[in-house]
Amino acid sequence: MKLARISASLMLLAALGVPAAQAQVAKTREQVKAELAEAVRTGNMPASGDSGLLLNELYPQRYPKPAAAAGRTRESVRADLAEAMRSGEMIAAGESGLKLNEVEPQRYPARAVLAGKTREQVRAETAEAIRSGDILAVGESGLKLNELSPERYAGQRGLHAAHAAMPAASGVMR
Repeated sequence: MKLARISASLMLLAALGVPAAQAQVAKTREQVKAELAEAVRTGNMPASGDSGLLLNELYPQRYPKPAAAAGRTRESVRADLAEAMRSGEMIAAGESGLKLNEVEPQRYPARAVLAGKTREQVRAETAEAIRSGDILAVGESGLKLNELSPERYAGQRGLHAAHAAMPAASGVMR
């Protein structure tokens, strides 16, 4: 009897998450009893056997249904639909998968276009990344070239830092 009680207590503690409880402030006996009573009431306890299911998952008819989360109001859904229709964000008929404003852009207000980088800026950034080894290496390592072989790029970083520190008006060619 005592062995069964100890093993049941250990299973219950494992189900309630002892590692998470150790990281937090210690709970009182009354708090643990209240949590156990709540777990028994709601069926949030592991079922016996190898299923890995909780009691409320194995026998849903025995336990109260969890409260449904509050959804969106009818008015907010209608407002979103009206906005999608006005802006053409609805999917066009057919199998293209395009939106109405992509099929017939002249019928809908133009979208705001964000200013991007110029071609020269992108080229300059790419050249700098290649020089400094700040690009991904080939393979699945996920490392950059300057992380794989730092000795190869150490001089480049120091040289680049020295050039960046020089004033532009000094007349020195870079």
